[in-house]
Formats: sequence, C-alpha cells, structure tokens
Amino acid sequence: MGGVIAQLGAWVIWLAEATGKGTLFAWDIGRWLTRRPWRLRAVFEQMQEIGYYSVPVVAITALSTGGVLALQSFIGFKRFGAESMVGTVVALSMTRELGPVLTGIIVAGRAGSAMAAELGTMKVTEQIDALYTLSANPIKYLIVPRFIAATLMLPILTIVSDGVGILGGAGIGVGTLGANPVVYMKKTFEFLELNDIYSGLFKSMIFGMIIAVVCCYQGFMTEGGAEGVGKATTRSVVISSIMILVSDYVLTAILFGEGPGG
Repeated sequence: MGGVIAQLGAWVIWLAEATGKGTLFAWDIGRWLTRRPWRLRAVFEQMQEIGYYSVPVVAITALSTGGVLALQSFIGFKRFGAESMVGTVVALSMTRELGPVLTGIIVAGRAGSAMAAELGTMKVTEQIDALYTLSANPIKYLIVPRFIAATLMLPILTIVSDGVGILGGAGIGVGTLGANPVVYMKKTFEFLELNDIYSGLFKSMIFGMIIAVVCCYQGFMTEGGAEGVGKATTRSVVISSIMILVSDYVLTAILFGEGPGG
C-alpha cells in the first residue's frame, strides 16, 4: 500500500513540476513573440513543414471520415425515415468537431513529433547551448517560428479537412447510397451556419498552440541522448493528443454550452 501511495505522490509531483515548467515555457514564448526581429523566412519554412506537407494525410483522413460518417448516419437514420438529414449531420460533425480534432491529432503525430525530435536532437548535441554562447535566445530563434506557423496553419488545414470530409460524405451519399444530389447538397448547407465553421477554426487555432508548446517543450527539455529523444518524441504526441481532446470538450462547452433552462 505504501508503495502505491509513494508512486502516486511521485506522479503528482512530476505532473505539478511539468505543468509549472510548461506554463513558464509558454509565457516565454508569449514574451518573445512580439519582439523584433521577426524571422519571417523561418516562419514560412515552418508553415511549409507543418501545413503544406500535412495536406495529403489530412485530406485522406477527412475523405474516409466523411464517407464513413455518411454511411453510418444513413444506416441509423433509415430506421426513422430521416435519410435526408445525412448531409446535415456530416457537415455539422466535420465543421464543429471532427475536422479540427482529427486535424490536430494528425498534425501532432506528423509535424509535432518532428518538432520534438529535431529540438531534442539539438539539445542532446548541445546545439541549443551553443546558441546561448552566441547571445541568441533559443526561444526566439527556434520556438517562436514554430509556434506562429502551427497557430496559422491549423485553421487552414481544418478548412481543407472540412471541405474534403463534406465531399467524401456527398460522394458516398449520392454515389453509393443513391441519395438525390440536389436534396443532399441542399440539406448539407440548410442548417450549416457560419458560427459552426468559425467555432471549428477557433478550436483548431488553439490546438495549433497546444501542439507547438507541448512538442517544443518536450524537445527543449530532452535529456539522455538518443533514447531521450525517442521518449520525448513519444511524450510530445501522447500529451498533445490528450490535451487536444480535453480542450476540445472545454471549448465545446464554452462555445455551444447552454444552461439548465436552455
């Protein structure tokens, strides 16, 4: 029993320490974010790495997700004679939840892991220490461009995910399930509001911040050589994915939550 309590206490201490250090790390990013010089070339390079190179996997995931969602919705709604609402469900699901969440998790696995591995390698090979000797702040030089790029590119990738997912649902609904294309597209956009799209884009921007802070922090704090780089990369993907899912619930409750009388 004592060993379990000791392990629980050690875990709580580790969590508190990591939370404190991560918060200070995020604060440092915020402080250096507005200070000149702005390394725009580095920002564009990271936008290409995080955004452009992630488009294929995001599009493929969204296409299959939209198709599966349309198929499952059709099977369920057919029992109640509400097949015409399949397009509405696909559109609202993609724009509100699945688009931003799936995009965030995919980018965390593809680009976030690369951030952690790259920074971790620089840490264990003492390249980050060399920046200090050159009077160059590593947060400003290495982290800020990645933070800006992730924050800007996640909403753009989410737009791609939303559009491809809706098209995938339409392809299955019209091509496989035999839905009337005019009715399907009408129902798709009949109940879709701009607030649904904007809320998903806002979520994705927050997810981009989470990915950048968590993955860069894990890489920046890497210790233990090549093994430490591997562990930091794994932790960055796991922690950022969990934080995306938790923050998604919080953001959904804030953006769409209603009181007891609602």
